[in-house]
Amino acid sequence: MKKIVMASGLWMVLACASLPGTARAADDVQAKAQIGQLVERFQAAIIAHDKTALEGMFVADGGSWFEVLGEDAYRQIKAKKPDLSRVHADNYRHFAAFIGDSKQRIEEQFSNVRIQTDGAVASVYFDFIFLVDGRRNNVGSETWQLVHTGEGWKISAMAYSSYPDRTR
Repeated sequence: MKKIVMASGLWMVLACASLPGTARAADDVQAKAQIGQLVERFQAAIIAHDKTALEGMFVADGGSWFEVLGEDAYRQIKAKKPDLSRVHADNYRHFAAFIGDSKQRIEEQFSNVRIQTDGAVASVYFDFIFLVDGRRNNVGSETWQLVHTGEGWKISAMAYSSYPDRTR
């Protein structure tokens, strides 16, 4: 009986030691700073049309990427294209190729960036404005799921709402 209690006690000590919020607080601050740098590198790679840098920010396999049209945009476009799906699945390689091949100035401005992490996994949520040649193309909110690979943070999933600019 005593061995079981001691083993259970050891398990509890190990489990509690690995809980976020104890010794992990310093790691979380460092992780948030690293993720903030990833966000900045992402924006800089778009401006620089750097396809390779963008691709390197994503987990190579197993990720997901979804665009979800905002309600108004969905209704307006669906009226013209009845078989339109509100959710469009894609992948980071298409986005990186679009950025890398574009001859136009492209920029994605982020605001209200929020990062949550325990040092191993993270989420980033922000509002964005996507600019093409200095003109607003679309706006929305974007969320990333990230994993720490041991060699740095990588985006494993991305989903964003899209509200295309009506003036185009």
